[in-house]
Amino acid sequence: MHEARLYERKGDCSVDSAVDSCGSKSGDSNSRGSGSVVCRLCSHGCVIKSGGYGICGLRYNKDGVLYAENYGRVAVEAVDPIEKKPLYHFLPGTKVYSLGGVGCNFRCRHCQNWEISQCTTADSLHGLSPQKAVFNAVEHRCKSIAFTYNEPALWHEFAVDIGIAAHEEGLKAIYVTNGYLTEDAVRDLKGIIDAFRVDIKAFNDDFYRKVCGGRLQPVLDSTSAAKDCGMHIEVVNLIIPTLNDSESEIRGLCEWVCSNIGENTPIHFTRFHPDYELTNLPATPLATLEKAYSIAKDAGLKYPYLGNVAGHAGCDTFCPKCGALLIKRDGYRQNEVGLVSEGSTGDGITDRCRNCGEVIPLVR
Repeated sequence: MHEARLYERKGDCSVDSAVDSCGSKSGDSNSRGSGSVVCRLCSHGCVIKSGGYGICGLRYNKDGVLYAENYGRVAVEAVDPIEKKPLYHFLPGTKVYSLGGVGCNFRCRHCQNWEISQCTTADSLHGLSPQKAVFNAVEHRCKSIAFTYNEPALWHEFAVDIGIAAHEEGLKAIYVTNGYLTEDAVRDLKGIIDAFRVDIKAFNDDFYRKVCGGRLQPVLDSTSAAKDCGMHIEVVNLIIPTLNDSESEIRGLCEWVCSNIGENTPIHFTRFHPDYELTNLPATPLATLEKAYSIAKDAGLKYPYLGNVAGHAGCDTFCPKCGALLIKRDGYRQNEVGLVSEGSTGDGITDRCRNCGEVIPLVR
């Protein structure tokens, strides 16, 4: 087993607000005991007794030492277009080597990957070393490695080791995350994770508590921390009819992103399809998505997008200054039709609108 990062023995820290793996407060009698540790990886802050697991079911306390049982255990490997993540402003048009494991620190009732996210012991898991992961990425001519499909925070130690090895080969590393990390965990990824593609699932705490089993504020805090650490950020908001689709909530999210992360932050409003425990709700009406797009523009965000509606103009990139079409997307395929890319003085490539010369913030 691989020893975890970001934990403390219970006697060495204050844990008044933490919860144990059963969800009870650390001050309760059933969370006391010798050898207990506090996991500082995600915002559940689990107090884990010796012989027990955190809420994720993957971090195990053995005699006061916390172990990441899922280190190097992989459920899914794939070579994807980067647009599938979705990332539209980070290495556009390139391939990404995608890795997924099992488990999650959320219990989202609408999860699209519930077969792996709500599982901790899958027969299909196989071993993979960080060095082999990087070799595979290079072999498939990928420009990056993404930790995706399930929550990558649970792979923290594995992701750190792969990210370091990836950078040595000139590759970028990507988190596709629910954002329920502690700020310490985000800072531990500084210089290792290059892109932080975060789901902000709703802009109300009640949704997080009832639908996901978490809270909103830690997600906002980790996203701000990722921005402070220099990571490229793109936000996804899956709009679910009757649960998080009010115009006031969408506006609140857009205003928060614009003020705290920046007006150039891409935000993807994606269409809900009934799945898992929410098969009773309809798919998101296109008009709702289009309204969200308009609200984002009104709030000052320059690059809103629509998702799960292939062929819609809301999937394309337009110049925020003159409105010219810059990147046309058909599903996950993209065609740069209105960009001029030019080398800069040692800082990479600068992309400009061919029509008016506006600088377009793309990471190449």
